[in-house]
Amino acid sequence: MKKSYILTALLALTGLALILIPNGMRFTGWLLLWTAAAWILGLLVCRWSERSKAGKICKRLFFTGLAVGLSCLISIEMLLVRHGESDNSALPADAVIVLGAGVNGETPSAALWSRIQAASAYLEGHPDVPVVLSGGQGPGEAITEAEAMRRALWSQDEAFNSRLILEENSTSTAENFRYSKAILEETGLDTETAVIAVVTNDFHCFRAHMIAQKQGLQIIDVPAELPWWWLTANYYLREAFAVVKTALLD
Repeated sequence: MKKSYILTALLALTGLALILIPNGMRFTGWLLLWTAAAWILGLLVCRWSERSKAGKICKRLFFTGLAVGLSCLISIEMLLVRHGESDNSALPADAVIVLGAGVNGETPSAALWSRIQAASAYLEGHPDVPVVLSGGQGPGEAITEAEAMRRALWSQDEAFNSRLILEENSTSTAENFRYSKAILEETGLDTETAVIAVVTNDFHCFRAHMIAQKQGLQIIDVPAELPWWWLTANYYLREAFAVVKTALLD
């Protein structure tokens, strides 16, 4: 029992460190804190079950709920990984949408920089399609995400630069698609029949598909990978909960 409490304390302290120290791992920190709380609750329920019939019932309910929750989490993660590994960057498209991510001041975050690199590689192989850089300005961002992408992609080739269309009002993935769709329709693109390549991070591809389909868009994935596995794991975990939110509330 003493070892269990020591393990719980270690989980909680690690979680607090990840939350308080800027490292891109805040969600994992909160998840560790919730895991520590669930662990303590489980220990208390087990002790209660030794003294009470009601405690035994609560113990069964607790561990059944825990098993169901873990099964759902694993299933969603499998879907996320499957879509994240479906690289369609060789397929042609009628247009490209690059989804924004965080900007630190005027500097693209690791997630946004990986999307910029994936977009650059895709556009080199598909020189004739228009591209919408989609992303507004959030807290701590001195410029819009779209502008950060434009600056990073800007080149000496005027023909290439003329393809870059900025969408600077969106604050969510749903708005990314809604506003970008309207912009593409203004250029004369039939978004009901067009195939649109969407550049986003691998962990985000599944949810991007969900949202795009709700808005009547046909998309193919161009996944971007983060350079560090621990950040990738953090975002995959966070994305599973975002998928549930999108499915139930959006």
